[in-house]
Amino acid sequence: MVGRLDIDHGASAQAPMKRDLLRPSWLLAHLGVATLAVVFVALGLWQLDRHREKVADNEVGATRIAAAPVPLADLLETNAEPNSLRYQRVLVEGAFDPDREVLIRSQVHLGFAGFHVVTPLVTGDGSAVLVNRGWVPLVLDSVPVDQASPPEGVVAVEGWVEPSRERGAFGPTDPPTGRLQIVSRVDIERIDAQVGYRLAPVYLVMTGGGEGVLPEPVKPPAFTDDGPHLGYAIQWFGFALIGLVGYWFLIRRRLRQGQATANASSSTTS
Repeated sequence: MVGRLDIDHGASAQAPMKRDLLRPSWLLAHLGVATLAVVFVALGLWQLDRHREKVADNEVGATRIAAAPVPLADLLETNAEPNSLRYQRVLVEGAFDPDREVLIRSQVHLGFAGFHVVTPLVTGDGSAVLVNRGWVPLVLDSVPVDQASPPEGVVAVEGWVEPSRERGAFGPTDPPTGRLQIVSRVDIERIDAQVGYRLAPVYLVMTGGGEGVLPEPVKPPAFTDDGPHLGYAIQWFGFALIGLVGYWFLIRRRLRQGQATANASSSTTS
């Protein structure tokens, strides 16, 4: 009989504490924790989507870089959006025009700062495609770069396709007019204004060449880095789990404290 009374008393002591968790202040806390958990999970799912996109992009890029080259003219006839052609291996014939070269600043090779040399390759129909021929050191800061002259006459150039580079939110700005020797990126529209040719909507990064011979060829991307997105997703899911588990322990502690207070009050009354 005493045991039954103790059980009934414990249940009745906990009941006010549970009702206390339904007060407006606690309800707001419940809502806040639930909202944060949902936001954290949503961010984690978003990062998982980014991870899957990066993996898919790497697979496409690796396949394209490893494929046999196709004529650039055939590729451009598809009328595809330039960004969708990135990393396609192509072959194009033409004659280099070093007098209209430009240098792309802030390029690093083996830890040394320098430039990328971009030279128009004039094709048989009079149009041209910009070709990134590779890296030269900072001391070679004027064009044409005599120490890294392209071959003369009609040549066959092999490389991969890159779209025109756009200025980032905080990137440097090149002057909109005038003849520039050094530019911050391969902006085809800006360079087109000073070369005198109708330029292709994409440019080439040339492959081949030899080590120690200027310009040093740009190495193809390896497509082995899937980015930080999977790690970020795990972090967001972890934040959600830690928040929910921590809040559960907080509620549990509050109930136990309330029960201990009620038990102490009951013992004093007895």
